[in-house]
Amino acid sequence: MPTDRPPRFQRAPRLAVGTALCLAISFGLALPIPFIAPVLCVLLLATLNKPLPFKAGVMLAVVAMLTTGIGLLLIPVLRYYPLSGVLLIGVSLFLAFGFGLRGGNALVVTFLIIGLTMISSAGVAEFDLAMMVIGALVKALLLAVIVVAISHWLFPDPANAPSPPAASTLPAQEVARIALRATLIVMPAFLLALIDPASYLPIILKAVSLGQQSSTVTTRNASRELLGSTLMGGLLAIVFWCALSLFVHLWMFFLWMLLFGLLLARKLYALSPTRQTPGFWLNSLVTLIILLGQSVQDSLAGKDVYTAFAVRMALFIALTLYADLMVHLIEQRQRTPGAQGVT
Repeated sequence: MPTDRPPRFQRAPRLAVGTALCLAISFGLALPIPFIAPVLCVLLLATLNKPLPFKAGVMLAVVAMLTTGIGLLLIPVLRYYPLSGVLLIGVSLFLAFGFGLRGGNALVVTFLIIGLTMISSAGVAEFDLAMMVIGALVKALLLAVIVVAISHWLFPDPANAPSPPAASTLPAQEVARIALRATLIVMPAFLLALIDPASYLPIILKAVSLGQQSSTVTTRNASRELLGSTLMGGLLAIVFWCALSLFVHLWMFFLWMLLFGLLLARKLYALSPTRQTPGFWLNSLVTLIILLGQSVQDSLAGKDVYTAFAVRMALFIALTLYADLMVHLIEQRQRTPGAQGVT
């Protein structure tokens, strides 16, 4: 392998192959909530430039069980003291987002948020449902870690690849403001899931993605970054579904995901440069997987796929518009005191 090529020439096919492989294995094994595994695989491949050691993978699975298990402790509070429970989860989300913005592990933050929202809302409806979701998350994580190791073996970084730069730290006042913004984005999806967990659990995954994505966007590009990536993911999901409908088979599912993953990975790693940020293309890929996975499950359950997709996409767009509004309102409120102080 040539050593003078930039690492992104290996990372783009690694992301595409890993995502497609994880998707095919997850649906082939009929794992519960099968689209979670490829979403976690995408996040791991996009954030890690080397595979996780076996011990680290097992420890991460244990951390996932512990962090998501926090949601189980909140179930009695939500059942018997709903207002206090919602306020407690809001404060906990604020602290979790703040922990991530201060340099905390992004995956740990993600599982914390999922435990606080998805697990607790599922447990309010049925305790067994919450346990099923935790089991699905742990299985999905273990599968994602294995696939990430295979992907790195197939497409290793060059020996002279530079280490990723350290994450920049934010001022304390910025951390509080951005954490508040992310919390306000996630809370409506959590409240919807309390009403009907079975229907709105995927909305929480999208809200978590938007909440974390909002921490890197500014007011000027918020609409393009948040709404644009959601619309792009929805459009790609429609094209993907039409292509898959020509010949429905697990191998075709894998091959189409490989093709779409390559197209998005080339843009994410600037092999095919665009004006959009890497976060735009990463969120587009995550949205594509969530929408597509739900559509496949709707088809297997005999539901009207097109109606369910239209409703889900409308909810995604509404949630994204709300996230965009929160970005603008909080940024405007941040500027107002300074302007008044000058006058």
